[in-house]
Amino acid sequence: MKLNGLIDHTILKATATRADIERLCDEAIEHNFASVCVNTCWVPLCAERLANSEVEVCCVVGFPLGAMATDPKAYEARWAVDNGADEVDMVLNVGWLLAGEDDAVRADIAAVVEAAQGRCVKVILETCYLNDEQIERACRLSVEAHATFVKTSTGFGTGGATVHDVALMTKAVNGAAKVKASGGIHTAEEAAAMVEAGADRIGTSSGIAIVAE
Repeated sequence: MKLNGLIDHTILKATATRADIERLCDEAIEHNFASVCVNTCWVPLCAERLANSEVEVCCVVGFPLGAMATDPKAYEARWAVDNGADEVDMVLNVGWLLAGEDDAVRADIAAVVEAAQGRCVKVILETCYLNDEQIERACRLSVEAHATFVKTSTGFGTGGATVHDVALMTKAVNGAAKVKASGGIHTAEEAAAMVEAGADRIGTSSGIAIVAE
């Protein structure tokens, strides 16, 4: 299975430096990864360094908690797109979802979708905090808000992607959105299992190790 074109090559740690991000971009070009995934402060640098490549610039918004108020979350997305982001991975407001505040969750996602101005928006559910019913509801709300993808995890919660959750999300969106598996995916075998379960994209900081296998 050829995985490189499905990988979002990722650095989201607080200690990432300009040199780290430049290396991330160069590695993504070398290995034909789908995108680099970074925090928003690095979007302009990535856009410049990837300008003559087919690698997309992906960034995270409202990261990692999702508890940012909707207006600044949307502003962050708009700023990122205006500065070169092709894709926006936003964190869903988990607390609102757990409390059954579905209208607020939907509106939060929709605001980011609108701010992204037609770019791909992936909604990070943080599945480690959710049961199956809540995952299914989060998927439905994401589809209703016109998100492009639903995504498993930030990698900063208590757990990452599981085959069960990816399969559940794939069934829940029923073709109306794509699925990104992220968090704790370190080997080609793990990545292939996620794709087999329905993942269209893999978020990982282990992309080079995965394609080397």
